[in-house]
Amino acid sequence: MRALVTGASGRIGKALCDELLKRGDEVVGLTRSPDKARAAQPRVTWHAWEPTLERPTEAAFEGVDGVVNLLGERIDQRWSSAAKRKIMDSRRIGTHNLVGTIGGLTRKPTVLVSQSAVGYYGDRGDEVLDESSAPGEGFDSAVCVEWEKAAREVEAAGVRLAIVRTGQVMEIGGGLLGQLLLPFKLGLGGPLAGGRQWLPWVHLADELGILTWALDTTAVSDVVNGVAPNPVTNKEWSKALGRAVGRPAVLPIPGFAVEVKFGREFGKVAQGGQRVLPKRTEEFGYGFKFPEIDGALRDLVG
Repeated sequence: MRALVTGASGRIGKALCDELLKRGDEVVGLTRSPDKARAAQPRVTWHAWEPTLERPTEAAFEGVDGVVNLLGERIDQRWSSAAKRKIMDSRRIGTHNLVGTIGGLTRKPTVLVSQSAVGYYGDRGDEVLDESSAPGEGFDSAVCVEWEKAAREVEAAGVRLAIVRTGQVMEIGGGLLGQLLLPFKLGLGGPLAGGRQWLPWVHLADELGILTWALDTTAVSDVVNGVAPNPVTNKEWSKALGRAVGRPAVLPIPGFAVEVKFGREFGKVAQGGQRVLPKRTEEFGYGFKFPEIDGALRDLVG
């Protein structure tokens, strides 16, 4: 397969490109800084693209069989007006521009796998959620709704669409685990804001597995949740990480500390959660490599 990846120089994008190359695929990457990206991953064919300003060049899609769309401004930051505009526009306008090029191609790719996030569901307490659940409220939910709406424009071009609503990706290079691993190793970790909120998580290997599976499997369409089948509360996650690093995990992190770091709006969102299940993901036949949090964290940090 020849696959094109947007957001290919990002944290998950780099790992996906490596995974595709490892299995023998050709990979095309779109990035704002192709020279920098080429130095880091010379086996990827790079093309320059400013997602919110232009459509990607048709030349990048020559011979491409499938597209994986991972672009998006970081959401874990202070939500100033300018930051919120960048977060929304990078997904809504960027995906719209991507689909615009795909729709105009004479030879179109057969599939677009477009990432979304479990933020779609908003903070829903203990409510059990799956792909059929309605969107929640708040900015994070609105971003995902618009992101998915832009991706759905590709269906008019006859291209199969799979939307992956991803949870917290467990990997030591970044994300929640990457940020908290050192404090936990030092015995300074513990649950956030009481720890009762649900944490929809997924091991990096399964995040990459779901993306490539959706790319390859013609039966997969519409929305699938990119989360492990056994969500845990923040308190349970903290205890599991403590076990994995052999340290106690009893020092609570007060909610106001997150608000001080990220601002009140995103700080409140970070203290919420979703009890999300991958119902359609499993119905379509994806088999999780790491369905349980203890095994996932031991694999990553043990």
